[in-house]
Amino acid sequence: MNRSQPLVLGIESSCDETGVGIVRGTVLLTNTVSSSMEEHVRFGGVIPEIASRAHLDAFVPTLQEALAEAGVTLDDVDAIAVTSGPGLAGALMVGVCAAKALAVATGKPLYAINHLVAHVGVGLLQAENTPQEGTLPGNALPEHLGALLVSGGHTEILRIRNITDDVELLGSTIDDAAGEAYDKVARLLGLGYPGGPAIDRLARTGNAKAIRFPRGLTQPKYMGTADEPGPHRYDWSFSGLKTAVARCVEQFEARGEDVPVADIAAAFQEAVVDVITSKAVLACRENGITELLLGGGVAANSRLRQLTEQRCRAAGIRLTVPPLELCTDNGAMVAALGAQLVMAGIEPSGISFAPDSSMPVTTVSA
Repeated sequence: MNRSQPLVLGIESSCDETGVGIVRGTVLLTNTVSSSMEEHVRFGGVIPEIASRAHLDAFVPTLQEALAEAGVTLDDVDAIAVTSGPGLAGALMVGVCAAKALAVATGKPLYAINHLVAHVGVGLLQAENTPQEGTLPGNALPEHLGALLVSGGHTEILRIRNITDDVELLGSTIDDAAGEAYDKVARLLGLGYPGGPAIDRLARTGNAKAIRFPRGLTQPKYMGTADEPGPHRYDWSFSGLKTAVARCVEQFEARGEDVPVADIAAAFQEAVVDVITSKAVLACRENGITELLLGGGVAANSRLRQLTEQRCRAAGIRLTVPPLELCTDNGAMVAALGAQLVMAGIEPSGISFAPDSSMPVTTVSA
């Protein structure tokens, strides 16, 4: 095996994207994704059984397309990496079983990868030896690195001391993830699914100051102080915000007034990104983090990117945001983390591991 510049094939199937990516060391060769999102639209959210069946249908064509685009064969691959958690249990099972079958058939070592840590690893990738916007400086992990992951299933702030074996969870949502809150509020406003892009577009035409929605877990009893931190100093909560939006809509309807959908969308979005960015920057400042990577599907949100950049700059924190196609779930990020494990000399996982839908972020590889 080439441990200095390993050719790694990554497989992602934690939710509704079937992703296969191939990297050589830190060089991205291909990132092929097949999404089943359109099959979930009429249900207003991801249906696990539909997602699992879509992975079964899409895996082989997606793999073939990735190999062709990268110009390599399975014989050329040094190692295989697969998302083993967290995610939807049935969807994870499809990807893990496919990866195990490939590993047995080819004799290649197999690495079981943590989906969340992979969102950080993708920041190391470059395109054909050409550094690109959205990569970490020098294509190496900075000494004081943090990661803000915002997606449909996760909202977390991490400290990354070593991407292969030392990841610390500083704070997370205690109920809905930010992306989940977007989907639920979009449904309340009649905007359909997925809610994130719809609210982001509509919010640009609304007045974010027209309504003041609550910022969860920001009261002193939760925040505490730097010397005596409260129980949820770096944590988020979005369930109360969702309820506040529902009550707001009901009040307009009860008075027989038109619901100001654009203003509500803008005010809701401002409440979400305000509390996310303020707490993330606070966690960075109080934990010596000077480099922050923003990842996850909600990183595509224009207001989140804008406010994170603004507040990081004011706090002297360097912000890195990977290209949008690498922020959402994909196989390239799995391959990228797999390559880091190979280069660090970490032993492969073998084929006896099981997918773990609630895999903790502190477990980088099973």
